[in-house]
Amino acid sequence: MGLWAQPQQEQIADWLFSTENTANGQPKGIGLSLWRFNVGAGSMEQGEKSLISPGTRTECFLQADGTYNWDKQKGQRNFLQLAKKRGVNHFLAFLNSPPVYFSQNGLATNTGRGGTFNLKPECYDDYAQFLSCVVEGIQKKDGIKFDYLSPINEPDGHWNWLGPKQEGTPATNRELSNMTKCLSKEFVKRGIDTKIVVNESSDYRCMLRTHMTDWQRGYSLRTLFSPDSVSTYLGDTPNVPRLIAGHSYWTNTPLSSLHDIRSEMRDSLNKYKVNFWQTETCIMGNDEEIGGGGGYDRTMKTALYVARIIHHDIVYADASSWQWWRAIGGDYKDGLLRAYSDDDLHSGQVVDSKLLWAFGNYSRFIRPGAVRVKIIGTNESGQIVPEADTNPRGIMCSAYQNKDKQWVVVVINYSTENQKFNFSLDNRQKLQWQMYRTSDKDGENLAPVGLLKGEVTSLPARSITSFISK
Repeated sequence: MGLWAQPQQEQIADWLFSTENTANGQPKGIGLSLWRFNVGAGSMEQGEKSLISPGTRTECFLQADGTYNWDKQKGQRNFLQLAKKRGVNHFLAFLNSPPVYFSQNGLATNTGRGGTFNLKPECYDDYAQFLSCVVEGIQKKDGIKFDYLSPINEPDGHWNWLGPKQEGTPATNRELSNMTKCLSKEFVKRGIDTKIVVNESSDYRCMLRTHMTDWQRGYSLRTLFSPDSVSTYLGDTPNVPRLIAGHSYWTNTPLSSLHDIRSEMRDSLNKYKVNFWQTETCIMGNDEEIGGGGGYDRTMKTALYVARIIHHDIVYADASSWQWWRAIGGDYKDGLLRAYSDDDLHSGQVVDSKLLWAFGNYSRFIRPGAVRVKIIGTNESGQIVPEADTNPRGIMCSAYQNKDKQWVVVVINYSTENQKFNFSLDNRQKLQWQMYRTSDKDGENLAPVGLLKGEVTSLPARSITSFISK
């Protein structure tokens, strides 16, 4: 998309990044606050020999002779600039594979070679130097500083052992820890303050125990952040925050898992005093409630389903960042936007979706540094109801205060009926609330729908409403 005509790029960027409003007060976009950059491993240059599907091949800045070509990945770099222009000031670089020059099989995909890191043992320092050069190079060439870098993606994913025709590599916990320490040492040597994010688990259950893998991976939360794990402990490693990243795939059904797995995670995170980011998810085959991942859906069906995941990740797993795979997709439920092309994506058109605007009910108003506040729910008799902030088939509510003291309340009505909703602040401040709504109604895409001056309103069926204090 970053190589398409400029007007199309600008429209896409407005939808994704803009925090401006139209003349009638409707947001132009969803105001994403962090943008991820995929640092390629070189499968594009290998062509068919890469064994990777054309749509997922990526270029590599590093060349075979050891020099760097900063004209590579031009499309992605264009979108770094489009994001920055619209106020995005948090950037994360991630890799699915080491450069092909350093990999054990000479490829950026694992191809069934086993469950260990596809990096030559003698190339750990080379990989750390490459990553450091990319961080420094993009800042020098494009003026973009990567706040975060994720050096290994889904190391515990059992799919990564076989190679699914996309860039990727597994890694054991020890390999991940050793690579992170090596990268940390190189960052310190060069004076780079970029934070290293680990470990982008493919499934929350891999963070808590061994799940569909072997004894060399799994238990990543304990393994990386418990001092008892002497050889793999990263808690005192420079540039590594007490933060673990995981992916929300496969844990959203049944509804009991959506709640219970995240509650278990929160308890473990608290035990080891580690913060948590949800850094990748989309719709998969087990998300049967909305028909699985196949076939793009522009309606509230997918939008509400994803909003329910966001709510549970934030409220029960204490996620302080929530990231989606991916911005633009094809005929699959993985894109906030849907691309159409007749010439292998050299040109085409892009349309928005209710999923985009549903995401915006969170990203547009809940800004970096916001603090989530507790919801106390009561029944009609005034009795406190445990976990009244969450009815996965009805109302789900979460509340936040931004750094500028503005209040934000996001309410999902998952049900097929209108619902009465009554809320107030503990301190009984009398505030006016601007309401923004996303629903299946035409034009209700994060649309301003009036002021709430009291405490009672009606939530339309199958909708998401944000209340912003004035």
